[in-house]
Amino acid sequence: MDTRNAIVAVLKEITSADALEEVNAALDSLEDDDAVAAAVAASEGIARLEAVRFRALAQLSRHRDGASSVVQEVALGLSVVDGHAAGLVSTAEALTTRLPCTLGLLDRGKVGGYGAMKVAAATAWLSDDDARAVDKVLEDRLPGRNSEQVRKAANHAAMMADREGAARRAERHRAGRRLSIRHGEAGVASIEVEDGPVEKVAAAYTRIDREARALKTGDETRTLDQLRADVALDLLLGGQGGSERSEVFLYMDLNTYLGLNDDPAELAGHGHIPAALARHIATGPDTVLRRIVTDPLSGQVLDLGRDRYRPTAGLGEFVRVRDRECRRPGCHRVAQACDLDHAVPWQHGGHTAHTELIDLCRRDHRLKDEPGWTYQLDADGTLTITTPTGQTYDSTPPPLHEPRAEEPPF
Repeated sequence: MDTRNAIVAVLKEITSADALEEVNAALDSLEDDDAVAAAVAASEGIARLEAVRFRALAQLSRHRDGASSVVQEVALGLSVVDGHAAGLVSTAEALTTRLPCTLGLLDRGKVGGYGAMKVAAATAWLSDDDARAVDKVLEDRLPGRNSEQVRKAANHAAMMADREGAARRAERHRAGRRLSIRHGEAGVASIEVEDGPVEKVAAAYTRIDREARALKTGDETRTLDQLRADVALDLLLGGQGGSERSEVFLYMDLNTYLGLNDDPAELAGHGHIPAALARHIATGPDTVLRRIVTDPLSGQVLDLGRDRYRPTAGLGEFVRVRDRECRRPGCHRVAQACDLDHAVPWQHGGHTAHTELIDLCRRDHRLKDEPGWTYQLDADGTLTITTPTGQTYDSTPPPLHEPRAEEPPF
């Protein structure tokens, strides 16, 4: 058995259901103290396994000379979002080079993987020598601390190691400002300006709060929190009664729209929403309805109806409606914000047709052109992505409705 297979076999044996069956069966008989001790022991074991995972990811990154595409490959392999994959890879690189003491704490089960990621993030701006010094200082301070305590301890130690660099760190953080969206359940989502300049964020909140309080009259039933949220969204969309509008794609069965069933609808980039909420959105004053013809057996898009008061964009619009989101598995950037790309590169014989075009966000568009990544689009719309390590992942646009039995013609 070669080294690779031996390592995988040992790890699978350690974590197999058979190996843990006896333990799980005995848990029901534990007293409170013993149950806590079992949970602590399990957490320590998880930390040791996380140390193994970090070393494996660091090895992958070394083999690729730190290529950015490692993050996407890890995201696919571990079924995590790109942001978390990036954190895992950067932490793995730091633990195996600049933070050996923290890695040792992981090996001994004294700190968890999440805490190790906090240490890596807090020391990322330091020089290698300063990072190693902080790592040594923290070795006795981290055991028994929760993740927030770990973060504060690591930040303080890092600042003490390079006090003059604190201003540069703040500048870099402010330069990394970004806007993010986080999708929740039951038809809600959150939008956040991350790492914005504190003075502008504070001023923006003050303005929103002032306008919300001005609306809180005797007849207003909304709470201040609700008013702040509504005011913020109105400002982002151009103001109350403004003319600026943003396009979103809502996919809903005609029977659902008519109230004949309550099948969930889908909002591109967010996921499924209840039928009642979908009908509320679809009957809004600025809604534009389109007829989409689907295959009754598969639910996939076959054609776009032309009954719309705005002119169609043709092929590009069809592909975006069909795909909904970026086609790399795990990426949920909506199709309107993606690039249209050839599954088979144009210079290698690709054609500009709906059977060969896909939506990819800008990052995944660039990833596709990196060495070792291949993309194949089948006739049924299934996109197969092969990574540099030979792993394959399939992506198929979800059907607009559940497959239906073929109905007789009469």
